[in-house]
Amino acid sequence: MDKSEKSFPRNFLGCLTCVQVLNIMVLLGFMLNYALRVNLTIAIVEMLYDVNDNQTAILNVTDSLNVTEHPEHIEQTRYHWDTKQKNLLLGCFFWGYVLTELPGGRLAEIVGARRVFGYSTLLASVLTLLTPSAAAIGFGWAVAVRVLLGFLLGATWPAILPMASKWIPPNDRSKFMSNMMASSLGAAITMPICGFLIAHFGWESAFYFTGLIGAMWSVAWFAVVYDTPADHPRISEEEKNYLMEVLPQDNTKKKGHMPVPWRSLLTSPPVWAIILTHATSVFGYFTVVNQLPTYIESILHYNIKHNGLLSSLPYLGKYLCALASSVLADSLRKSEKLSTTATRKLFTGFAVGVPGIMMLAQAYFGEDRVWSIAIFTLALTINGMVTAGYLGNGLDIAPNFSGTIFGLANTLSSFGGWLSTYMVGELTKENNTVDQWRIVFFILAGTYVFGAVTFVTLGSGELQPWNSPKEVAREEHEVEPLNEEKA
Repeated sequence: MDKSEKSFPRNFLGCLTCVQVLNIMVLLGFMLNYALRVNLTIAIVEMLYDVNDNQTAILNVTDSLNVTEHPEHIEQTRYHWDTKQKNLLLGCFFWGYVLTELPGGRLAEIVGARRVFGYSTLLASVLTLLTPSAAAIGFGWAVAVRVLLGFLLGATWPAILPMASKWIPPNDRSKFMSNMMASSLGAAITMPICGFLIAHFGWESAFYFTGLIGAMWSVAWFAVVYDTPADHPRISEEEKNYLMEVLPQDNTKKKGHMPVPWRSLLTSPPVWAIILTHATSVFGYFTVVNQLPTYIESILHYNIKHNGLLSSLPYLGKYLCALASSVLADSLRKSEKLSTTATRKLFTGFAVGVPGIMMLAQAYFGEDRVWSIAIFTLALTINGMVTAGYLGNGLDIAPNFSGTIFGLANTLSSFGGWLSTYMVGELTKENNTVDQWRIVFFILAGTYVFGAVTFVTLGSGELQPWNSPKEVAREEHEVEPLNEEKA
């Protein structure tokens, strides 16, 4: 019977184990990850002179918080950027973001996630603090800062999986992966906070606040997080011995880093199940989140931003569902009621398949504003189950290359934001009607269902033989496989 981590001596202020501290820091890190992204979407409405349409958005955020002082009462710098420049500034983040997904995952496998995640977030926080100054110098400098911000943050997501392979036992990994969904929680919290700050102190305060919090988190990260239990200077002997017993701790410094078996990896059906399912899931998520306000305003003639809580429901629902489903998934695997493969397929089927059904319902019942909001919120909430499904599946099938696998998947899915915007724009630019939006919902339904069917058909929870090349296996024959469950 596995020893519970609750029985370990507490190492942080006498109340937390090192694994618990890691969970907390990763959760806060992903909340911060999105805070550094979305601060601009709130601040930009006050950065521009011509904000007749957008002015309402920031007022609505502050009104929902009972803020009596309006932003126009504050004298602040504004810029004469047109709509094209505004959209360019909002979208250029992804130019850098897609470039570092794969390198970030592989780099974390080689030098460790502590450095990749920590330094990327620290430098991104510094850039955030410099954003007001960059904008003051010129529009091009503001764009450059956002591109570099995306470049840095793109490396963070795939970097966390290699760390999980060294710290988190297999039957606890769904709960650990749910920390990544805290990004949605971060967005839900950051938007009203930044709205409040902008209303009282000007748009620059949104960048100073998030940048300062990011820098503080980075200092704490390097102080309490280490790549492996063996590296941690304050871990108890009991916790270290337990983790090193149940998890493979390779001696990469001695034998060199394992080269990626690209041919085996790229021809592996379980790998493509992760890549394709992640791409379809994120495509649907970006479409719903980015286009929901447009649909509600243009088709239902109702501004969803009037209610700050209502705007946050999809984000909050997704995180809570991610947490609950992850606890359930880990419990089912620990009790051996379901194998790893069955668990991943079951939760992925729900997480990606049910939103597809929801989009069909939206196509037929979407003219009603109550039904629309309820359907969109339910679809995004259920999608949070991906943490118990495919999201951490790379750790099951190939923990040594989990960062590379996630980097590949996230690189493809990063195009989803641009593609969804392009799709909706092309379908509605000439005829913005309910019938045209039905086409959008049918496409989303098909995309979601394709992702669910792909994973249920090709997905696996078994450790793949190419995870440990034969020459490495001979050197490390005493190391037990990471995932001993039979699917």
